[in-house]
Amino acid sequence: MEKLSALFTDFYELTMAQGYWKKKKNGRAVFEMFFRKNPFKGGYSIFAGLETLLAKLKTFTFSTDDIAFLRGLKFFDEDFLEYLKDFCFSGDLYSMDEGSVVFPQEPLIRVTGNLIECQIIEGLVLNIINFQSLIATKTARVFLASGKGSVMEFGLRRAQGPDGALSASRAAIIGGAIGTSNTLAAKEFDVRPMGTMAHSWVMSFAGEAEAFRAYAEMYPSHPVFLIDTYDTLKSGLVNAIKVGKEVIERGGSFGVRLDSGDMHYLSQAVRRGLDDAGCGKATIAVSNDLDEHIISTLVNQGAPINSWGVGTRMVTGGDDSAFTGVYKLAAHENDRGEFIPAVKFSDNPEKTTNPAVKQVMRLFGADGMAVADIMVIDDIKNPGAAEKLITGQNYTFYHTSADYRQFSHTLEMSPRPMLKKRVENGSRILPEVSLLDIQKYCASELETIDARYKRLLNPHIYKVSITRNLRDLKLDLIKNYLGGL
Repeated sequence: MEKLSALFTDFYELTMAQGYWKKKKNGRAVFEMFFRKNPFKGGYSIFAGLETLLAKLKTFTFSTDDIAFLRGLKFFDEDFLEYLKDFCFSGDLYSMDEGSVVFPQEPLIRVTGNLIECQIIEGLVLNIINFQSLIATKTARVFLASGKGSVMEFGLRRAQGPDGALSASRAAIIGGAIGTSNTLAAKEFDVRPMGTMAHSWVMSFAGEAEAFRAYAEMYPSHPVFLIDTYDTLKSGLVNAIKVGKEVIERGGSFGVRLDSGDMHYLSQAVRRGLDDAGCGKATIAVSNDLDEHIISTLVNQGAPINSWGVGTRMVTGGDDSAFTGVYKLAAHENDRGEFIPAVKFSDNPEKTTNPAVKQVMRLFGADGMAVADIMVIDDIKNPGAAEKLITGQNYTFYHTSADYRQFSHTLEMSPRPMLKKRVENGSRILPEVSLLDIQKYCASELETIDARYKRLLNPHIYKVSITRNLRDLKLDLIKNYLGGL
């Protein structure tokens, strides 16, 4: 993967970093990346981009040219620039498993390191995780709407530049796409390239039959004919059947693709035509500005569609242009080497952060379905010594906004800690996970989330809560802060 310059950061990260350097405030700190709301008015999100982040983080440094550029700005002192020459991330990073189903307010990533390093990598973390999580979430919605059918990512030409197209293809595979039209993405991520023909292929021949026949001669096992160039039913379907029968006689099979018109009406009419002609095994693929809502409607209406080519509305996020991930200070080291919890206040309660170093524990019912995610206080100096939640005991958990909302729950199964250590002292300690393994994990995790959280319209809100200890700490910090005003 191509190296990314550490200049890929917001300028104020560098101005703050110089301030920390000059004021000798470069002790250890803990930052957490979380998001504030699910995109698409949905009930869940998919965590994606971790492997990309870990690969980029490893080589995230300043080159000689980068330092010369910063020097030329006449903004930074030479001693700070000397420090940046040797900059690399040397801290620890915890995260959830890529492909996890995740929810607002809970930390997806936890970074521990010196303050300057943690600040400079903020933009990298958010840029990668926010975009890929957005697209993986969108694709998961499309995948589920299709009845877990065959979804093909067709978005290269509408994605935001080459980097956006590659990242979108990767994230779409995590969310459930079986392949991509982006040939470079197929090579980079070892996934299946997919595609048939464009209207220009059909138009370049004297007629549709000739165009289909020429294509079938080159790709005889299972050609897919685009049948809406001129007239879908009177011309395209007729010629596809004619050439398709020739393919069948040679031992192959064929399919057709619709890229315009009323997909419900046309798919039914095409299915009848294929069946009546003795081509009952011929497949029907559709494309043309599809999204989860259109696909869900077609599936519910019984449209006989075998596969879905989804492009623009999947790789751009459609109605939501961005994932709401943020990166906030959770704790910092004082002069005595103690970690002091930090909290950000806001006039908007939902923007007040939850302090301290935290672990996320996912609770499950006896049926194996996820019940709630609970944030507990973790011990930065003794990993694994987080607050214990004991099976069989009843607990009261509190809303993340520290208001009156709460719920009681008796643990039926051992909770699962969600944050795992990936990087220690700057070096990766867990092996790389293949994209298809991440996809399988995502699909399995979606099975543990009840349907009421996954429905497209007015999904139920999944509980993300905090323990009594964390709630009390948060309230004490708020009280102490307000008392000092």
